[in-house]
Amino acid sequence: MKQSFKGSKQTHYNFWFMHFIYSKWDERFHAEQGKSSFDTLFNLFQDLLSIAGGDVSQALRWLNQLDEEYKITGQFKDGYGMGDFIDELKERGYIEFDDQNSVMIPTSKTNRSIRQKALEDIFTQLRKGNQGGHKTPHTGKGLERQPESRHWKPGDDISHIDSTGTMMNMLKHSDINQFNLREDDLQVYHTDHYTSVSTVLLIDLSHSMILYGEDRITPAKKVAMALSELIMNNYAKDSLDLVAFGNEAWRIEVKDLPYLQVGPYHTNTLQGLQVARHILQRKKFANKQIFMITDGKPSCMIENGKMYKNSFGLDRKIVNKVLDEAVKCRKENIDITTFMIAHDPYLQNFVRELTEANKGRAYYSSLDDLGGYIFEDYIKNRRKRTK
Repeated sequence: MKQSFKGSKQTHYNFWFMHFIYSKWDERFHAEQGKSSFDTLFNLFQDLLSIAGGDVSQALRWLNQLDEEYKITGQFKDGYGMGDFIDELKERGYIEFDDQNSVMIPTSKTNRSIRQKALEDIFTQLRKGNQGGHKTPHTGKGLERQPESRHWKPGDDISHIDSTGTMMNMLKHSDINQFNLREDDLQVYHTDHYTSVSTVLLIDLSHSMILYGEDRITPAKKVAMALSELIMNNYAKDSLDLVAFGNEAWRIEVKDLPYLQVGPYHTNTLQGLQVARHILQRKKFANKQIFMITDGKPSCMIENGKMYKNSFGLDRKIVNKVLDEAVKCRKENIDITTFMIAHDPYLQNFVRELTEANKGRAYYSSLDDLGGYIFEDYIKNRRKRTK
C-alpha cells in the first residue's frame, strides 16, 4: 500500500505494512502554494489520521518521523515546530482529550475538514481531466439551458424561447410587408431537469482492499467522503446512506468514513446489496440507486445463521444468490452501478453477470479515475428526460 500526500508532491509514505519511498522536501512547492506552516502540516496530518483509523497519537508519531527524516519544519522561515503545531491543533479545536480513555481524539471539526479536503482533491482531479468519459445528456424542464430547441408547448417557460429559431419559422410564411407570428412558430430551448435521488454507497472492507501492494481502501474512502460532502452541501433534498461490507454488512455514519479500516474479512456482497435494498425501500424518491465500490469477488454469505464461504474462485452457489438479489433490485427500480477497482478478467465476468441481471452499469476504473466516474455518474442520474 502506498499513499501520496499533498504536503510535498515528491514525498511518498508507507507505514507498518508498507515500505517507504522518500525524496527531498520541495520548499518551493510549500512557498508557491502560499500555505502557512500550520496548513502544510495539517494537510499531511489529515491523511495520516485517516490511515491511522482516527488514532491521533499514531498520526502524530508518523508526522514526527517524517519531520525528523526530512526536516519539514526546518524549511519553515517562521521557526514553526511540531510542538507549535500540536498546540495549534488543540487551540483550533481539531483534537481534544478524551478523559474516559485518556487519549487524544479528533473532533467533529476535523471530520468535516477531512471530508472537505477529499471533495477538493476529487474536483482537482476532475479539472485535470481524470474523469470517466461516459457523459449522457438528458433534457427536460429545468434551469440549465441546452443548445437544442423544440416547438413551444403550453406551460413552457417563455424565458427559454429560442428567438432565432422562432424568427426563422415565422419568416417561412411571412413577407417583407407583414410579419405573421403564429403559436406553432415558437421554439424553446431544451433544459436539464434535476430530480431528487436516493443513493446507497456500498464500500468493500474485505482484506483484499490492502493486498498486493496496492492501497485501494484510501481512494474508496476519499470518494465516499467527497460524495457525502457534495450532497450535504449542494443537494440537500437528496439522500446518501453508507454501508460497509465484509463478512457481514452494516450501516455506517458519515463521521465514521475517514477512519474505516480494512479487516480480515471475506466479501459478503449479497448482504451488502440486501441491506442497501432495504434502506431504499423506505425512501420516497422515484430515483433510487446503489453505488458499489469493490475489488473482489463475492466469497461468503450467511446461510441458516452460519457463514458459508469459499475464497477459491467464484462459487456458483454464492454468485447465483447475488444475481437473484440484483434481479430483486431491478424489479424495485433500483439501479446498481458497480465500480470495479481490479482488472482480473475472471472477476470482470462476474460483474458483467451482475450488471446484466440488474440492467445496471459497471465501470472498470483505476484508483485515480474512481472519483471522476462516481461524480459524473451521480450528476447524470439526477437528470430526467421529459418529452
